[in-house]
Order: sequence, then C-alpha cells, then structure tokens
Amino acid sequence: MTTTLSTVSATEARNLILRGQVRGPLHFRGTLDLSGELLTRLPDDLSGDTLNIGGTDLEALPERLDVGELIATGLPLERVPASLRVRFRLTLDGCAGLIRLPDGLSVGSLSLQDCVSLERLPEGLDVCFLNLSRCDTLRSWPDLARVRFGHVTLRDCLSLRELPEWLTQVAQLDLSGCRGITALPEELRISGWLDVAGSGITAVPPGQPIPLRWRGVQVTERIAFDPGSISGADVLAEPNTEVRRVMMERMGYERFLAEVGAQELDRDHDAGGERRLVRIDLPNDEPFVAVCVQCPSTGRQYVLRVPPTIRTAHAGSAWLAGFDDAGAYVPVVEA
Repeated sequence: MTTTLSTVSATEARNLILRGQVRGPLHFRGTLDLSGELLTRLPDDLSGDTLNIGGTDLEALPERLDVGELIATGLPLERVPASLRVRFRLTLDGCAGLIRLPDGLSVGSLSLQDCVSLERLPEGLDVCFLNLSRCDTLRSWPDLARVRFGHVTLRDCLSLRELPEWLTQVAQLDLSGCRGITALPEELRISGWLDVAGSGITAVPPGQPIPLRWRGVQVTERIAFDPGSISGADVLAEPNTEVRRVMMERMGYERFLAEVGAQELDRDHDAGGERRLVRIDLPNDEPFVAVCVQCPSTGRQYVLRVPPTIRTAHAGSAWLAGFDDAGAYVPVVEA
C-alpha cells in the first residue's frame, strides 16, 4: 500500500515512514519524533515543523529535507547535503564523524557540540546562535560568515588560536577553556557578557566595560585577571557562594589553606606518604574539606577537594580514585 497524501500529522507521518509507505513528497504538522528508531534512511522531499532523528543509525540525511527544527544528535554523519533547509534550529551535537557542512548554510541556531572531526565551518555561514563546544579539531574560520548579534559558545575548543575578523558584534561570547585564544578582534563589540575561564584572554580591550563570567559565574576583572591579589580574607568576606568558589579556584587551594588555616580532621600514611584531611567552615555554604598530599619525588603539596561528608584521609583518597567503597581502595603506590 502506498500513499499520495501531501500533508499529514506528525503521528501519521511517523507510522508511514516506519512502515516504509512513503512514495513522494510528504509534509507533516507538529513534532515528528523518530529518535532511537532503527532507521537507516528517510524519504526524500520530507518537510514539516520539528523533526527529531537523534540516536538513529542514519548515515546520511535525505535530499530536500525542509523543516523548522532538526534534531540530529549522535548520528554517524560525515556530511550534510546542500539541499538541507532548516529555518530555526539545527542541532547536530555528538556527530563525531561530521567533517563538512554545506556552504551558505543559514539557520537561526546552530549547535555542533562534540563534533570532534569538524575542522572548519562552511563559507557563507549565517546564524544568530552558534555552539561549538568541545569541537577539538576546529582550527580555522571561513573567510566570510556572519553571526547576527546572538550567542557564540566556543567552550573547550582547544585547537583554536584566534577569532575571525568578521565577528564584530555578539551578545554573549563563551571562550572558557579556549587557552589558545589570547586576544579579541579589534572591531568586536560584546553587548552582554564574556566568559574567559581557562582561556588565554588576560584583559579586556581598553574602553570596553564588558561584564565578565567564569564558567557562568559573574566575576570582576580582578578575579578574572589578577588572582595574585586575592587573599584568603577576601574569600571569606565574599557573600556570594558561587563567586567565593571561583575566588578559591583562582588563588589556588594551597595558598588559600596557607593563609586561612584549617582544622585537621584526620592524618595517616599510605604507600605515597603522609595524607591529611582538613576542613574550613565557610559562611552560608558547605564546608571546604580536602585531602592534602605531598608528591614524594618533587615534594610539592597538592590540595584536592572532596565532599564534606568525608571523615578520613583514606576515604577521601578512595573517593578521588573513583571508589564508592573506601574499603576496596588499597593502592600499592599512591600517584
């Protein structure tokens, strides 16, 4: 049995596709959810509102696919056809083999998180929102593209060394983990905020009062760029718990302990030497509890934070090693 229907509900379209009864153009209304189905192909000339094909075995998208939103996460795709049309939102997160997008791609929101094989974006890309988090091999930008006053997320793009000159105005820019990016384009204007955690950015451009964030937490320029000026007393005086945690990270747990002092909860020895479990009470927050160990070869002390429910140094080391049962943790040599 075949069908000549041109417009059907998402439920009807789903049944027709799964039964292999589509012969010709098909338009659906609503959300067509095929996620997780044992699909190896979709019919060409498919159009509609929202299509979810995440978690299927599709190695290629159909020709002349035209939808408002396409969710195609975790697919074994290498390429996206030039005939693809997505009007609002295109999500290709986790398509680890994706290497090419069509030139001239225009979509409101484009998410390519964890597309670890993608080295370059297409020429003529036109988006409002762009998410490239953890695209480890992304190294270069197209010569011409446009981001229209939206959000750009480049979290942990480890191979990037610069931002494109055509990036001139965005609302929000997340460069956290982009250690290779050390400067912003001269013409870039940021109307919202800039996240610089773990990036190579060491200052904002003169004359641009850009609100800063550190992994989503709003911080001052001093916290972001001058951690050496932060004292233990500053940390304890900070009323905001999230900002306080960033300040502790920025000044370093070792220096924080040295300046503030700590209550020792437990002390023991293992194959790697002496271990101490220490605690510092923090205002309006859970206590800071950490295991302090010393590297036997370099003599350097390491402070490793653990949950506040930990009561012994051994249990803390076991938790850090991934053991739920501290009694099962019996290392021969402590790293």
